[in-house]
Amino acid sequence: MFFVYILRSEKNGRFYIGFTDNVERRLKEHNEGKSLATKPFSPYKLVYYEAFLDTKDAKAREKFLKSGWGRRSIKKMLKFYFSK
Repeated sequence: MFFVYILRSEKNGRFYIGFTDNVERRLKEHNEGKSLATKPFSPYKLVYYEAFLDTKDAKAREKFLKSGWGRRSIKKMLKFYFSK
């Protein structure tokens, strides 16, 4: 299985979109500062993930979610979460 996940920084509220084959391990790595892109904004909370059987499908979904339309769809999808 492959996963596309969305994390939210508890420090500044921004979200991060990524791809992995192990969501729990990857969240731990982000929170331990092992990713340069997310290190300054940790800790993170997992707010959403999707599972895929094929790596190509997961990478395509990650790419879409990182686009302008994708970010807008995330805000719609998680509007109740982000309104907290």
